[in-house]
Amino acid sequence: MEDHGRLPPSPPSGDLGNQLRAAREAAGHSLATMAALTHFSKPYLGHVETGHRYPTPDVVDRYEQVLGVPIGIPHDPVRTAHEWLCGNQPPAGQTPRNGRRLGTAQLRRLEARVIELRHRDDVVGSRELLPVVRGELDAVCRLADEAVYTDRLGVRLHTVIAELAQLVGWIASDAGHYRHAEQAYLTGAAAADTAGDRVLGGQLLSSLAYQITNVGKREDGLLIAKTAVVGAADATPVARALLLERLAWAAARCHDPDTCRRTLDAVDDAYDQRSPGISEPEWVYWLNRAEIDVMAARCRIQLGQPTHAEPLLIHALAGYNPDHVREVGLYQTWLAEGYARTGNHDAARHILDHIDTSAVDAGSIRLQRRIDAVTRLTATGSH
Repeated sequence: MEDHGRLPPSPPSGDLGNQLRAAREAAGHSLATMAALTHFSKPYLGHVETGHRYPTPDVVDRYEQVLGVPIGIPHDPVRTAHEWLCGNQPPAGQTPRNGRRLGTAQLRRLEARVIELRHRDDVVGSRELLPVVRGELDAVCRLADEAVYTDRLGVRLHTVIAELAQLVGWIASDAGHYRHAEQAYLTGAAAADTAGDRVLGGQLLSSLAYQITNVGKREDGLLIAKTAVVGAADATPVARALLLERLAWAAARCHDPDTCRRTLDAVDDAYDQRSPGISEPEWVYWLNRAEIDVMAARCRIQLGQPTHAEPLLIHALAGYNPDHVREVGLYQTWLAEGYARTGNHDAARHILDHIDTSAVDAGSIRLQRRIDAVTRLTATGSH
């Protein structure tokens, strides 16, 4: 039996779709006019504004550009995470459509494309890659809205949406577009819920928690990180280690050493349980022992134990792929901060002076923020 594909859960009252419609109507534009101005189809925008489709960051961007007004984030992320954990998402609706049938070969190409883009993020700057990945996410969301596909293919299609949304969120956050990153993470969490993939949903919420921990209300980040770990109880060992890493970092940022230490131990335990016989999701391809050591070092610096961080960072950097310029630069800033916090400001400045800033030139606000923060630390002589 054919299924027209589940739509992502409808957002709660006061949702972003309502805000988009209100902004359009306040500007005196009809839906048809808005479709012409934004180059989206009128039926698609109708579904977005009525909550049958979750607004992608690209849709929000174009509304803001056309209308000249900011349009806010629809959700309280803590509440969203809680509803996800409790499984209280509203039932998904279905909209009859007469679009083209989605075939297995086309879906395989989409899945391969996600992997390709994910690995490109290792070496391509945010400024170049973000519009590409956002365009891909928007196109796949439209495909989910318009195509005809079986239940089985629908699960895989919404998994693609969730994974693309996670990548959009990650790159947008690196580029300093935090609101758009949050929108992307919520889009992905809804799609993962539609696909019935709790672990992928945990990955989306954990990624959101990581952003909030770094640039938002830390206590909210910690709560969402905990929620992601609890809700993704069936995660494979490496995937679980990743979710726990972000929880450890959130605990460190909240100055909770006991939770941080226990969680870092749990990261090691989870990672040690990996096995060739256990199939891990592709999105954890990058997590290895060196990355785990880097996070442990960062947590120790955050908790005021910089001397324990230096050997971990030096060892990790020695074996790191030099083509991954952004990550190398970020980890060098942590080594520099470790030196600064032990009073070795000359060593810290030496590290800072030798960071390759080409990733900053390519759009990494995250790396620029780190360089600026550690530079200020060395300039003031603070411990």
